[in-house]
Amino acid sequence: MSTHPHVHKTSERPAAYQQEIYSKGLKGIKPRFSFDVTQWGSMAKEILPASAWGYVHGNAGTRETYENNRKSFKKWAIVPNRLVKFDKVDLTTKVLGLELNNPLIIAPVGVLQIFHEDKEGGVAKAGGNVNVPYTLSTAAASSIEEAAEASGDGLRFFQLYWPSRGHDDITISMLKRAKAAGYRALFVTLDTYILGWRPDDENHAYNPFLRPDAIGVEIGFSDPVFRSKFKQMTGKQVEEDMSNAARTWSQIVFPGVSNGWEDLDFLKQHWDGPIVLKGIQTVADAKKAVSAGVQGIVVSNHGGRQVDGCIASLEMLPEIADAVGDKIDVLFDSGITCGADIVKALALGAKAVLVGRPYVYGLAFGGQDGVEHVLKSLLGELDLSLQLSGVPSVNKKHLNRDILRRVE
Repeated sequence: MSTHPHVHKTSERPAAYQQEIYSKGLKGIKPRFSFDVTQWGSMAKEILPASAWGYVHGNAGTRETYENNRKSFKKWAIVPNRLVKFDKVDLTTKVLGLELNNPLIIAPVGVLQIFHEDKEGGVAKAGGNVNVPYTLSTAAASSIEEAAEASGDGLRFFQLYWPSRGHDDITISMLKRAKAAGYRALFVTLDTYILGWRPDDENHAYNPFLRPDAIGVEIGFSDPVFRSKFKQMTGKQVEEDMSNAARTWSQIVFPGVSNGWEDLDFLKQHWDGPIVLKGIQTVADAKKAVSAGVQGIVVSNHGGRQVDGCIASLEMLPEIADAVGDKIDVLFDSGITCGADIVKALALGAKAVLVGRPYVYGLAFGGQDGVEHVLKSLLGELDLSLQLSGVPSVNKKHLNRDILRRVE
């Protein structure tokens, strides 16, 4: 397994996926999956058990935050430029000191095994095949090492659900394992130290983290420090009392109390590489992130899953990017569903975007192949949208607010 993963450079542009499909059409071969992004969710829903669909599609409360995220994209419209002469769009960008083929990152999503048996490994492989960095969730159904092996020499990041300081030994163990397995950046989720009020999960009495299996808790079950502490505490191996082990691990990674800004120094001591804070929604917090000396932030409200009635992340992105975008890498997550959404988020100040639910739908309806289809479709549409809008690259000198108009 490579400890220095990199993104393969490729000369073929993402829009070539469209030509591939049309060429097959000449031989009477129709695509296996729909290209209509509005259908991906319903395709997944048809296949998944109600509890799994409720988990991925569900949101906090009345879904208002989720709806605000979606509405916020409709408040901005792309204004194309004409007679701009260039061969193909340059999608390459530099994020966290790393050269990326394109400004897309696979967001961390937990419990992927409830959607398809390909789980984290399938998503990691898909990311490697399509040159999109993969982010492993702490709430995975695979170990840190298994996901890394599946990722091969693809670029990969590790997302931390941060235990309370009373469990620093477990945090250190996870960070050491991630570093040893070639994860290049640490994404620290700030808004999920306790699970939000989620009616879909409550209706199904479904919390995947409390069940007597390794789904969502495998990183803990495979952790030497946790295993040793659990044995000491109960006199049993994890496998002998999985219900208790799952509950114990969940209480460690969802401790119910947030860590503080002062605790970031501890992470910096134990992670040798870029640190990104995920869940920033205010200019004040973005400035604190700069002062704390981290390398990036993700403007995100967890896709509407944590707090109902919240402002859309896209509404906050421009002022956050204006305030700190020259000092820190500003990434965006929450509500991305198509290529045009990516254009808008980049134009409003994000250096890259994280995509979550769409690839999970792809995983549900097609396993690894479904994930690749979703990623290739998003990138293909991004490529053509920029070409047809007269935008030669994702560099800020070309892709900025000048190509957008606010519309109500």
